Amino acid sequence: MQDAITALINSSDVQGRYLDNAGLERLRSYFQSGEMRAKSAIAISANASSLVTQAVAKSLMYTDITAPGGNMYTCRRYAACIRDLDYFLRYATYAMLAGDPSILDERILNGLRETYNSLGVPIGATIRSVQAMKDVASDLIGTDAGKELGVYFDYICAGLS
Repeated sequence: MQDAITALINSSDVQGRYLDNAGLERLRSYFQSGEMRAKSAIAISANASSLVTQAVAKSLMYTDITAPGGNMYTCRRYAACIRDLDYFLRYATYAMLAGDPSILDERILNGLRETYNSLGVPIGATIRSVQAMKDVASDLIGTDAGKELGVYFDYICAGLS
């Protein structure tokens, strides 16, 4: 996992050059948004269970996936779905704090699509749930922070697609 600072410095170092104006501007923006990202992470941490529950209610409840015979119909399957959505929320929050999506590849996305396909987990429903979580988290943390966090939820959705 890298953060925005390490990623930028490593990139410049590999090229044997100093940070250019665009790189310095990205760092300035990252530092200026630090308080917003930290406050958002605190709010998400304090409300994680509620956010996941709201996302499931918004995207999956009362659909064929929760009906008898659906993929979330047993308590065990439902619990696994909740667990995975909690992971997605936690790692999206980490990525937002770091300003870098690489942790999402390392800890969530590498091999996840293939695993879900082999287990019969519906990818479309998973993506709907992640998008719903993006919405409910944004409602909690506000528009600007929601846009920042949304980048990482979108990254998860793209990685699952």
